[in-house]
Amino acid sequence: MQPPGNEGLEDLREAARRFVQREVRPLATRMDREDWFPRELFRKLGEQGFLAPTLPAELGGLGLGYLAQAVILEELARSSPALALSVGAHSNLLIDSLYRNGTETQRAEFLPALASGEAIGALALTEPGAGSDAVGLSTRAERVGGGYRLNGTKQFITNGPVADTLIVYAKTAPEKGSRGISAFLLGSKTAGFSVSRSLDKMGMRGSPTGELLLRDCTLPAEAILGRENEGVTVMMSGLNVERAVLSAIPVGIMAECLELASAYAREREQFGQKIGSFQLIQEKLANMYIALESARGLLDAALRAVERDKKSARASSAALTYASEMSTRVALDAIQVFGGNGYMREYPLERLARDAKLLEIGAGTSEIRRLVIARELLGPGFEG
Repeated sequence: MQPPGNEGLEDLREAARRFVQREVRPLATRMDREDWFPRELFRKLGEQGFLAPTLPAELGGLGLGYLAQAVILEELARSSPALALSVGAHSNLLIDSLYRNGTETQRAEFLPALASGEAIGALALTEPGAGSDAVGLSTRAERVGGGYRLNGTKQFITNGPVADTLIVYAKTAPEKGSRGISAFLLGSKTAGFSVSRSLDKMGMRGSPTGELLLRDCTLPAEAILGRENEGVTVMMSGLNVERAVLSAIPVGIMAECLELASAYAREREQFGQKIGSFQLIQEKLANMYIALESARGLLDAALRAVERDKKSARASSAALTYASEMSTRVALDAIQVFGGNGYMREYPLERLARDAKLLEIGAGTSEIRRLVIARELLGPGFEG
């Protein structure tokens, strides 16, 4: 897949922006306050092709690349980072991974419904005892007859409570450690699969997060995604792409905060003048702009890096680490510009600040991402 030119990307951005203004912005506050997931909105996103930008047209996609996927997520995040997170998990962690690693039969069976939004996807990797240590999972997949029986618990799974199709990681050869992990495609109606609870989060409300149980889930041999015991290859290439693409969400948060703060500074009066004339306010706005444009540069570099080589983790880790940390800071600075109004739920800034914080934790914490960067810089021998 070749990335579209700048003109094509701007057309896509404009289409996404119009959709967001019409369909997403009116629902964003309700999503947050009621922790409500608008499933019908997913179908509308699918109708526009926004759920599967990296899929070819014959499978319901736009036939574009990760730059296009990031544009869509950025525009969604300006109004609802929570919706952008759910779309990112669906379109990147599930759809793109399945397309890259699945068989023709698997693609034909699952991708059309996922691309249209009729089905919702999730990636089930994290466990109660395996968060940052992604390969330390304890879920097991035992050979039974011509298939596998899975047992384990998954935690903090984005879209987990509403997902129809999931990629689930389990150990097929525990004695081999990271070389004994396999990835499986699992439908939510599979006997033995259940959602034990939906989790109540500080932010990203409206993006369902859950704890999932696998109790003697029996899957056929053809449910393997990729090859047996080679799930780490699927996992790590997917994680690098995930970090690059999801960096667009904090970029969207920063862009929205900067626009809101700038508009407020032009209108709000104190001491007989617009607060935008105060140098300390000007400094905040300038720093917000610098952070936004720096994050955009890292995002662009990361997206182009994973288009070339999905095994390289440095650029994507750097992009998400910087953008996520800066989005939290920029959101808090925007609140400061608004003063007391910024702290009120009447305005969207407090929601954006709460949403921003998750990006420092998900897809590997900021601390883990820094280790990834350093170890790739240092080379072999510095893994410990």
